[in-house]
Amino acid sequence: MRALAGILITTTALLAQAPGRDDLERTLAKGCEGASLPGAVCVIDRGGVSTQRAAITHAADAVFDCASLTKVVATTTCVMKLVEEGRLALDDKAADHLPGFGANGKESITIEQLLRHRSGLLPDNALADYLQGPREARRKIYALGLRAPPDTRTIYTDVGFITLGWIVERITGKSLDVYAKEVVFDPCGMKDTRFVRADAPVDPSWASRCIPTEAAAKGGSPLQGVVHDPRARALGGIAGHAGMFSTAEDLRRFGRMLAAGGISEDGRRVLASETVARMIRRSRDPGYRGLGWRLGSAGVTWHTGFTGTAMWIGPEDTVTVLLTSRLYPDGKGTVGGLRNLVTTLAGCAPDGVLPGVDVIAMRGWPRDLRGLKIGLITNHTGRTRAGRSTIDVLNGSERVTLAALFSPEHGIRGALDSKVDDAVDKETGLKVHSLYGSTRRPSAASLAGVDALVFDIQDIGTRFYTYVSTMVNAMEEAARHDLLFIVLDRPNPISGRGAAGPIADEDALDFVGRLRIPIRHGLTVGELAHLARADLGLSLRLRVIRCEGWVRDRHLDECPLPWVNPSPNMRSLDEALLYPGVGILETTNLSVGRGTATPFEHVGAPWMNGEAVARALRAAGIPGVDITATAFTPTASKFKGQPCSGVRFTITDRIALPPVRLGLTLASILVHHHGDAWDTGRLNRLLKNQRTRDGLLARRSYATVESAWQADLAAFRARRIWLYPTEGTR
Repeated sequence: MRALAGILITTTALLAQAPGRDDLERTLAKGCEGASLPGAVCVIDRGGVSTQRAAITHAADAVFDCASLTKVVATTTCVMKLVEEGRLALDDKAADHLPGFGANGKESITIEQLLRHRSGLLPDNALADYLQGPREARRKIYALGLRAPPDTRTIYTDVGFITLGWIVERITGKSLDVYAKEVVFDPCGMKDTRFVRADAPVDPSWASRCIPTEAAAKGGSPLQGVVHDPRARALGGIAGHAGMFSTAEDLRRFGRMLAAGGISEDGRRVLASETVARMIRRSRDPGYRGLGWRLGSAGVTWHTGFTGTAMWIGPEDTVTVLLTSRLYPDGKGTVGGLRNLVTTLAGCAPDGVLPGVDVIAMRGWPRDLRGLKIGLITNHTGRTRAGRSTIDVLNGSERVTLAALFSPEHGIRGALDSKVDDAVDKETGLKVHSLYGSTRRPSAASLAGVDALVFDIQDIGTRFYTYVSTMVNAMEEAARHDLLFIVLDRPNPISGRGAAGPIADEDALDFVGRLRIPIRHGLTVGELAHLARADLGLSLRLRVIRCEGWVRDRHLDECPLPWVNPSPNMRSLDEALLYPGVGILETTNLSVGRGTATPFEHVGAPWMNGEAVARALRAAGIPGVDITATAFTPTASKFKGQPCSGVRFTITDRIALPPVRLGLTLASILVHHHGDAWDTGRLNRLLKNQRTRDGLLARRSYATVESAWQADLAAFRARRIWLYPTEGTR
């Protein structure tokens, strides 16, 4: 046993004697292992017929900060109760109930648009807007403009649900926590579910069961029984987007109420069946949003919370609740892999977003591809949603024969930061041919006896990430040897939202940039394969097994697919989002954070004045990112053991963030502030555009530099090939 913030922790606690409990326990243990999760509690209620319950390290009745589950359990249900009673209508204007809200384009926003995240509001306004208290926070939200016209795009927004919470309070004359307890929590028998008011005492016995999240400030104590979301905290703990605490059992009871058409397990009518149907019915929105809830293509209703919580209502009225505190103790836990394991076990994969390997594993090989001898180019990122390796999927197939393996940079397991040697795979006994050693393309000998090359590696959405170069080299060899080339496609993790940055010069193409594409290309590897075949004039038989269910404006964690470090220093989605800009500069005498816990989230050097550079970057008005001065000492790589002054980047709005602009603006500021100290001799190594390099060093404005590549960028947009729907379709 060990103690965690006053909570008794046991190694394993099984909570029921239902069939299958061991499977669930093993699933939780596997998902928590290596994911920096302190534990998990899960319940799978199969339509009231059987219930599996298991917990790893946490007590059965542990209380969790539910984060955005607040939106659907509390706020959406309260809103729909008012609609059911005729006190509110879905087509009401929000400004009809909050007159101050109707300004700067928000006049026509309806209740339904807020519920479906179709209002056009931005995801979050600045945290600084909340720090002077609830009254000033409301004034700041009333003054906001729109990111997009209402009902034209789906933009997941906390601001919209904060607004809905205020509307509930205006109509009922009660605070959201009081009204939610009255019409949702108590009728459902949710005895441990509540908001924690900042101005009221907390029951110590209840608080002691709360699983902590990370500290609110560096060096502080973890938050326990205090809402993690800083905006909800600033609003006094009561907010429409976050703030609710609950247990797995309480959330199961809520889910069972919805699955039963609005009737609680105690037989109380909580919502009319027609109300429940409206909540989860598809609308004209062609994507996956119901009223508050996400709606999956397989008939699954679901939602997640930032702290590591999730619940699903699936086919045959299965209710699944998974609660973790991925933020304890340092905010670095990941829960995507565990979610996928649990939904696979429960049979409620939420929205049908399947990588190409899952399509093959679930649907089987197309008839015209059966009987092939396969050479597989992959690494540790080649895996199914549930974590099964592509090597195992192909090796276990009765339809194809796995004949050879090929490894890219970083090795078959993604752990190397040096030359990769040939090896033997212990599981299959097959030779692993290195494509990042003495040669970077398959040799004729390695292709002997192979009918087709299959590529399955997770790209990162940036031109100078070398896995795409490995693919292009292999495509050329496949064309030379008349082999079929098959791509098992995967989503672009930083979304296929758009292209940005200069096109690589023809004479600069090499292994860190094989194609004349922009720095952020916005394509999947399957789409890049089509582009490469056309651009290089390859006579190649190409087949792309497309992802199912992916749309261009969806990031990896919105699929949801687990984050797997594609290379040793690419450790989070935020780092991947920053990489197209920050990564440009790593060939100069600047540390981009290698040798620290958060590479690409900060940059610096012993010669840098971090305060001055941070001020200049903030003055540039780059949206979607907070920029602060910092100091760090790398334990490896550039400036190992040397204190560095620098700047830290914290993403506040990943849709608004322009990473290439951020990186090149930083470059222009470094030229201005540290022109003598900053060595730009190898700046063009990854930038690969001489005109842009020359413009930066000549101290031209970013707008001037950017204008020079717009014609080439437009030409790229005209010749790219899209296999998936465009943005705004989810």
